Amino acid sequence: MTDTARARKLADRIRVVVAETLQRRIKDPRLGYVTITDTRITGDLREATVFYTVYGDDEERAASAAALESAKGVLRSEVGRQTGVRFTPTLTFVPDALPDNARTIDDLLAKAKAADAEVREASSGATYAGEADPYRKPGEEEADESASGGDDGESPSDGKGAADA
Repeated sequence: MTDTARARKLADRIRVVVAETLQRRIKDPRLGYVTITDTRITGDLREATVFYTVYGDDEERAASAAALESAKGVLRSEVGRQTGVRFTPTLTFVPDALPDNARTIDDLLAKAKAADAEVREASSGATYAGEADPYRKPGEEEADESASGGDDGESPSDGKGAADA
């Protein structure tokens, strides 16, 4: 078993090395505006997954994916040279779904805001079916009992009738 802190540090270092190498050494015209978002490495430090995003449409994303696959060897050798580990991990490039998920969440929030606005608009002129406050309050119960007389057949003194005395 390897140390998770070591794997995390190596993954961060691989992310930096790949991003710098893409910026400085790779001159492929198919490579668009690529951002390396995250890197994850297996516990045995043999395989690294590099997540990336590409600014542009689907055609530019496909071209950038092909450029990354063709530059994989150069990137792996640069990672091995700069990290100094015994076994250089293999690199796998995966498009990051984070921007798509964020766009979906934004769309759902916009729909919820529109639904809230519809409910607010529909309820703006509405009134209560009964009273505004349907609950009884403690002060009102005493007033209702005194108004009705409070005569329930028992003596208010000790609960004993006149025959018991």
